[in-house]
Amino acid sequence: MGQFGLGQAVARKEDARLVTGRGCFTDDIQPPGCAHAAFLRSPHAHARILTVDCEEARRMPGVLAVYTSAELDAAGIGPLPCVTLYENRDGTPMAAPERPVLARERVRFVGDPVVAVIAETAHAARDALEAVTVEYAPLEAVVETDRALDPDAPTIWPEAPGNLALDWETGDAGAVDRLFAAARRVVELTLVNNRIVVNPMETRACLAEYDGERDRLTLTVGSQGVHSMQRILAENVLRIPKEKLRVVTRDVGGAFGMKIFVFPEYPVCLHAARTLGRPVKWVADRGESFLADSHGRDHVTTVAIAVDENGRMTALRASAIANLGAYLSQVGPFIPTECGAYMYTGVYAFEAAHYRVRCVFTNTAPVDAYRGAGRPEAAYAVERAVDYAARELRCDPIEFRRRNLIRPEAMPFRTALGYTYDSGDFPRLLDTALARADAAGFAARREAARASGRLLGLGVACYIERCAGGSEEDARLELRPDGRLRIYIGTQNNGQGHETAYAQIAADRLGLPFADIEVVQGDTDLVATGRGTGGSRSIPIGGAAVLQASERLVERAKAIAAEMLEAATTDIAFEDGVFRIVGTDRRTTLVEVAATAGGLEENGRFKPEAPTFPNGCHVCELSIDLATGVPRIERYTVVDDFGVVVNPALLAGQVHGGLAQGIGQALLEHTVYDGSSGQLLSGSLMDYVLPRADDLPTFDFEWVVIPCRTNPLGVKGAGEAGAIGAPPAVINAVVDALSGFGIHHVDMPATPARLWRLLLRAGALAA
Repeated sequence: MGQFGLGQAVARKEDARLVTGRGCFTDDIQPPGCAHAAFLRSPHAHARILTVDCEEARRMPGVLAVYTSAELDAAGIGPLPCVTLYENRDGTPMAAPERPVLARERVRFVGDPVVAVIAETAHAARDALEAVTVEYAPLEAVVETDRALDPDAPTIWPEAPGNLALDWETGDAGAVDRLFAAARRVVELTLVNNRIVVNPMETRACLAEYDGERDRLTLTVGSQGVHSMQRILAENVLRIPKEKLRVVTRDVGGAFGMKIFVFPEYPVCLHAARTLGRPVKWVADRGESFLADSHGRDHVTTVAIAVDENGRMTALRASAIANLGAYLSQVGPFIPTECGAYMYTGVYAFEAAHYRVRCVFTNTAPVDAYRGAGRPEAAYAVERAVDYAARELRCDPIEFRRRNLIRPEAMPFRTALGYTYDSGDFPRLLDTALARADAAGFAARREAARASGRLLGLGVACYIERCAGGSEEDARLELRPDGRLRIYIGTQNNGQGHETAYAQIAADRLGLPFADIEVVQGDTDLVATGRGTGGSRSIPIGGAAVLQASERLVERAKAIAAEMLEAATTDIAFEDGVFRIVGTDRRTTLVEVAATAGGLEENGRFKPEAPTFPNGCHVCELSIDLATGVPRIERYTVVDDFGVVVNPALLAGQVHGGLAQGIGQALLEHTVYDGSSGQLLSGSLMDYVLPRADDLPTFDFEWVVIPCRTNPLGVKGAGEAGAIGAPPAVINAVVDALSGFGIHHVDMPATPARLWRLLLRAGALAA
């Protein structure tokens, strides 16, 4: 509808509130009598707990309670569950040791919570931690992903001999073997997908409150969906009826997958609030976030590609070791298996593929979803392997890709790993991106850069991801007699702009003023159901539910309008918020109908029959200073296919944010644990480098609209795409810049020190 309908770059409804300081984040809420929690965390990566003495801490001024695992066990507090357990490829169940809320008998990573103190103030709680005495017996630790399976590596869990949590596979190993045997050439590459600390701007926080009269708890928490938080905390951990726990999420300052999950601090604060009869708050400091949040990525992967005599890739074999950390996080095993595995064929017409992953325990923070969750790992492995294969075969990487891309006329295309791509034109996106990046002029720019002491490289990555499949989403629309519309939906805004996008969808269909539409999320008392936000599902699935509810509302209102206009329903047309008798000038508005009816309500539910497959092409032009090894992105071009675009401004914001995180992983971010002690060496922003404005170029972003055939809106999802395509594009550019010195692979992050050492060994610095 006009300037506020689908496809319009409408300014975000949220921004006026947020930029004027009227947002409400968890730490902004300070109820009367609020107590504060602090957690004593293990200084050891692996140790037995011999004794815990909390008596002095209990006597400290302002201390209200001190908890260890013994107190929580006595109160019936259960372990934190992993909800995605799988069978090994031999049919046996995976290793699934329990994760206690507070460490019991043994600690397994630096940061493992051991003791909780509740006090009148946050300072008093932290002071009391100093009075707790824990005696440990240190044990040998293993933190390296590719060392976890070594025969001499220490065993972290008796339930997981050799630290193997899961050995899982998919694909047709026999067909791959036959195609490999017939191949003219097999090219193999081993690469590292480095571990990431999530680092949202707002750290994790929670506020627990207890209503003694109703025997009911309320948890206010930064989350990506209140309903899963409610269900898991109530049913699995607190072991109370779900109705006894209300979960509320206000504004959220970034989440990126990590805030989906239940962490130990939440049930501790809920237990304390119930026991003490007063509110209890906990807010992580940045150091705690580094130690105790779930981390992302951390795979070591070997990819082999079979190529026939015509230069066509016929088969792919991938084998990964995926680090799950010390405990199974809530969906940790899902990420390297079902979430990412089926994307290992990328945008290429492989005849067969096979993927195997061994998930391992290490003495590190648990690993779980981080923006893209499995798909960036797959895209990086495939796009680096394709680029590497082209260079090994002395082919131009761009032409090698073009020769092997799935053709648009083949759509819908069933991949070798079983997904069906419903739509897409991969060659068109590649050609469009290369034209916008002026790839034809690159050779001249490379010569000019070399003359000024810089190596210039051009990197291309064609990605595809799977999102917006699986579970349903409900939306409830409430049109009040005054014409204001409320949308109740169980996804959760973390900065993406849901309030704007959902309002646009409803305004477009209902013809209501954009300013009169309100979106309600984040409260289990107000929104009956919800699957939360993750996997770029909110607009493709939640938006489709809003659309369906809007259409049902129109149909309900049409019957009332027909009575008001004294006409048959079949003679009534609806457009731009107005019901008209066809062929006459008699009319009434949707708002007038709502006023006559005393308000209208309608529900919508959308459950996708298939996922959507956003895709695109990234082109990165990057220079490396020969004297220092410092890389700099000179140009960055992205052309994406997200299907129908709801709001171009929101879309650009999502892509730009993902690009920043993907570039950060490729060039800057590196989570480092000491191999002997298991200490986190990159445990602060002094040691862990996040991308800054001057690390990023101005992005050239364009999109091509190829509507999705499996979604009523035609949208494909966009929230994770930038983080998926950027790492391989950047590293492909780095390798291209270094290729003249015989360097065909560089692991992430491609830091100045790493690049300088490579150039030194290659003799480039003496040239």
